[in-house]
Amino acid sequence: MRDVAGKTAFVTGGASGIGLAMARSFAAAGMKVVIADIEQAALDAVQTEFEASNAEFLTCQVDVTDRDGMEAAAEATESRFGKVHVVCNNAGVAVGGRIDEMTYDDWDWVLDVNINGVVNGIRTFVERLKTHGEGGHFVNTASMAGHVSIPGLSVYTASKFAVVGISETMRADLMPHNIGVSVLCPGMVDTNILDAGRNRPRRFIHGARPWEESLPAEERDSFNDNIRASMIDPALVGEMVLHAIRTDEFYIFTHPNIEPMTQLRGNEIADAFARWRDYCEARDI
Repeated sequence: MRDVAGKTAFVTGGASGIGLAMARSFAAAGMKVVIADIEQAALDAVQTEFEASNAEFLTCQVDVTDRDGMEAAAEATESRFGKVHVVCNNAGVAVGGRIDEMTYDDWDWVLDVNINGVVNGIRTFVERLKTHGEGGHFVNTASMAGHVSIPGLSVYTASKFAVVGISETMRADLMPHNIGVSVLCPGMVDTNILDAGRNRPRRFIHGARPWEESLPAEERDSFNDNIRASMIDPALVGEMVLHAIRTDEFYIFTHPNIEPMTQLRGNEIADAFARWRDYCEARDI
């Protein structure tokens, strides 16, 4: 989709962080942008910012876990701009803590947003993109936690592995319809995801605690220092996403220095295959 000017992009979690960076990059490239977010105050700030530019945009307050709300947002988008060409399933949340500390509410909330939110974005828009026949692109925000396991992030990691798997399947399924797919796998980006609990619904509040309380005190300072040291500007990620859409790039890795961690996992898998091959051959299986 090299020619993006005049095309319409729908971005969830679009009023802050990576989502807002995407929206800014898209608008600068001449795209029409729909910024969907659960936080009205953030949307109000975006409204003020974009009104001061020449961008064509629309803001929508929507919870990605609300299927009727997503459908209403899609209808509002079509009413304003017509066809949708790019869909960024970007909204996400996180909780931290060891797996034995995770409650059902932790699991239900994170999986609902991070997996069902992506599913709802796909289901809401995929037939729309297929029907207009002009091609398009989906961008699903996963994480490096979708490729390597991170201690203390079991729930988040599970959700992001799922998003990577969904995206890999989508790429093959939608290719015949001229619909591209990218999966965004960032490392640490300067966003407010560590404060995701601010939007946690009451029904999932049991046992909830601030992110910083999920680690023992002696680990907390080191953890925060490592995060700050590796953070990059969301604006860079927005430009990377735009480039991936234009060049039909599937994996978007914002932190190439993390590659050795993925290689370690690959090596462990290869070694396990070798051991089980020996096991089967020894038993003439």
